Amino acid sequence: MSRKIAVIGMGHVGSTAAHYIVANGFADDLVLIDPNEGKVNADALDFKDAMPNLPFHTNITVNDYSALKDADVIISALGNIKLQDNPNDDRFAELPFTSKQVKDVASQIKASGFDGIIVAITNPVDVITSIYQAVTGLPKKHVIGTGTLLDSARMKRAVADRLHIDSRSVAGYNLGEHGNSQFTAWSTVRVLGQPISKIADERGLDLDEIDHEAKRGGFTVFHGKKYTSYGVATAAVRLANIVLNDALTELPVSNYREEYGVYLSYPAVVGRDGIVEQVQLDLTEDELKKLQVSADYIKTKFAESQAD
Repeated sequence: MSRKIAVIGMGHVGSTAAHYIVANGFADDLVLIDPNEGKVNADALDFKDAMPNLPFHTNITVNDYSALKDADVIISALGNIKLQDNPNDDRFAELPFTSKQVKDVASQIKASGFDGIIVAITNPVDVITSIYQAVTGLPKKHVIGTGTLLDSARMKRAVADRLHIDSRSVAGYNLGEHGNSQFTAWSTVRVLGQPISKIADERGLDLDEIDHEAKRGGFTVFHGKKYTSYGVATAAVRLANIVLNDALTELPVSNYREEYGVYLSYPAVVGRDGIVEQVQLDLTEDELKKLQVSADYIKTKFAESQAD
């Protein structure tokens, strides 16, 4: 069965995701969409020039929304990263721009007859994921945001750095909004066969400092190069592959939680049918409070985006 992925928005993140897909042969067909004709055609040609030196072949289509009809996954990477260069380091600075763009793109996705899975990276990702679902009318379980899949990776990297182990040996989640109200749910984090609280006591780890580092990680990268790309593109492509392979993997992604009435990051099992099962964590009282704060914030911002 042919595997078809589309990437909408060929800026730093979209082109990084597309390159990762092409270089690893993750798709048979790749659709690239961007209003900047020169840039998207240049990327397509660049990828084709790479193929003689790759073990894989990928068929590439440019700026054809009708080609989305039979796509398995659409990765939304559109945005305007320059808007994030603000003193508050606020991902919501992009919302007036991206909400307008996304409503237009989502209506064209709907018109194409697309009935696969949408993976949204576009910031602020939880609100944008909600907009995609509302405009396309796709089932909620078929519209997913990368959410705190990246923040959880940043937390794992920060813990692993201190313990001198591989970051994949750390298990656990950051939850809530992919933004300033997200937090590490330390009750879910295990490392070296123990709850992290036990290891932290034994080895003098400052969990508040690690949580802050995970939350600030994106801005540290952003201030160094004025965009982020590798971490989030890798998270999005991993999600796309999990869908394509029906891998049924538990991940902290932005998915619609009925009890909060909003899209936010909370672990779910992801497969070919999108969100296949929602996980129920046994969170502490404090963590539940933080999650509610995050949910309320996302809800307020989604309402603002609808009023525009």
